[in-house]
Amino acid sequence: MASANKSIYSALAANLLIAVTKFIAGTISNSSSMLAEAIHSLVDTANELVLLLGINRSKKAPDSQHPFGYGKELYFWSFIVSILIFGLGGGLSIYQGILHIIHPEELGNPTVSYIVLALSMVFEGASFVVAIREFNKVKGALSWWDAVVNSKDPSTFLVLFEDGAAVAGLFIVLICLFLGHRLNLPVLDGVASLLVGLLLVAVSGILARESRSLLMGEGIAPQTKARIIELTEHHPAVVKVKHILSTYQSPSEVVLMLIVSFHEDLSMKEIDEAIDEIRAKIKKQYTLVRFVMVQPETAQD
Repeated sequence: MASANKSIYSALAANLLIAVTKFIAGTISNSSSMLAEAIHSLVDTANELVLLLGINRSKKAPDSQHPFGYGKELYFWSFIVSILIFGLGGGLSIYQGILHIIHPEELGNPTVSYIVLALSMVFEGASFVVAIREFNKVKGALSWWDAVVNSKDPSTFLVLFEDGAAVAGLFIVLICLFLGHRLNLPVLDGVASLLVGLLLVAVSGILARESRSLLMGEGIAPQTKARIIELTEHHPAVVKVKHILSTYQSPSEVVLMLIVSFHEDLSMKEIDEAIDEIRAKIKKQYTLVRFVMVQPETAQD
């Protein structure tokens, strides 16, 4: 989580500075694509603040209303971030793009826009490099996509996708701005805004998919399930694990429930002792499993 925070603060500082300069440049140069990029940076700034809010709230201690804690707050606010990217970032950029394609306006002096784009690439690029480095620390030997799919902490990849989209958007705007002035085609300014908007919608879709899966109660991986079943059935008192249910309560907390068939000749005391031993073994081997509930059944049941 601390690694993710470093990426978030880096992106927050970069986006806040860039948003202000893009709005100024877009106003001076009368460029819709630059204004779309300014909106993009402003939305990204808000996203970082929302993500920090989610991280902070997810650390609240359990209470009577939330006995398993507030870990899923992070998943909820991550989903909100994906909605903001879709609506405010992608939606407004697409609207601006279509508007300026239908009614193209004469472009102003592009010099300021070029300067701002160059500075933005430096700041966004630096933030993107930080995000890549921090993500590489947690992804291990997995490919990037597998690491995103398997990650249970949206804060580790949200900033990575945001910064990646920001850098790609800047290149789109730069190319269209150059061609628009070189070929005297003001309509390309609107095309750039439209492309940036579509890029943000695509990114928001990926982020929403991953956040939704976690918010809806995504469980542990099949391989982990198999190992826990094997570990449990290795106990001499156990006949079979009938069912295993799990959900991530937060990136660092798993709630696990096992329905276990025990030998019929065991007393209640012996079953309780076996359950305590099984619970201790699972929690020792899998530190993320904070809550282990075992429901006993006889082999006949």
